[in-house]
Amino acid sequence: MEKKVKALLDTITFLVFLFFDFVDVVLCVAYELLDELFEAKPFPCYCGKKLETKELSETLFWRKNVFREMGFLSFGRKTCEAVKKRDDGNRGEVVHRWSDCGCDSCVSWMKKSNQKLHVVVKEFPQVNSEDGPREEATTENVIFLHGFLSSSSYWTRSVFKYLSEPLNHQIYRYFAVDLLGFGKSPKPNDCLYTLNDHVEMIHKSVISAYELSSFHLVAHSMGCNIALALAAKYPKFVKSVTLVAPPYFSDSNDETSSSMALNTVARKTLWPPLAFGKSVMTWYEHVGRFFCFLICKNHTTWERIFKLFTQTR
Repeated sequence: MEKKVKALLDTITFLVFLFFDFVDVVLCVAYELLDELFEAKPFPCYCGKKLETKELSETLFWRKNVFREMGFLSFGRKTCEAVKKRDDGNRGEVVHRWSDCGCDSCVSWMKKSNQKLHVVVKEFPQVNSEDGPREEATTENVIFLHGFLSSSSYWTRSVFKYLSEPLNHQIYRYFAVDLLGFGKSPKPNDCLYTLNDHVEMIHKSVISAYELSSFHLVAHSMGCNIALALAAKYPKFVKSVTLVAPPYFSDSNDETSSSMALNTVARKTLWPPLAFGKSVMTWYEHVGRFFCFLICKNHTTWERIFKLFTQTR
């Protein structure tokens, strides 16, 4: 009986994700057409041409789809090419992607001439009102990196407000960073958000901007990978590394590490609901974009509805 139930659940799971395979292919063609019509410089999706870059995981471009492998995209791609030739040169520049939110908060980074990460700095004063200047005081710099689907507020709300004044002659400067693509930091469309991209932006926005000669790193979840990359690039600068809930995956002889991580973190399953949602958003680029269009683009409306039901401001 148990085997029959398992076989039934496996069959249902297969059919559900087969349906998403088909929907993702249809949305791929639809979005490519819409991007060509509404954007001055549309960016290709990841299921298109693969870029030869060592930094990129093969799972970014290779996510198995039955219908894509059968060549269902060929007709749609030809149609998109025809639209591109017909409308080429007749499209105006856009400030942001048509499917992204255009509220002041979401596009505020575009108005800044200096494209740097948003950094929240908490610095204790170097002057003691009773003892005067503390010339012999040393400064310790600490950079905080948040995880996935988060921002610098993860640290400012849970850690910064509970920090006390340093003792003796020790002075601390705390830097909570909105990583590239998160919070109030830039979200460029033409960026692949590789580890090197994150490291370079942190160097530009924090290390170089504040002239840090040494610093400590504190990171959570996804930020742990970036912290390790920073430590590897600046070994003489980094004094310590603290990792909170770092991602870890055992080695596998049967598949590449990235494929193994993808199947571990986002295994195709219907239950529990959170795991199902994670698998859909991970495996299906265009289905994920549809939900982002539905929810993220209209986040101000959803926020008002949420506040209405929770009676909060």
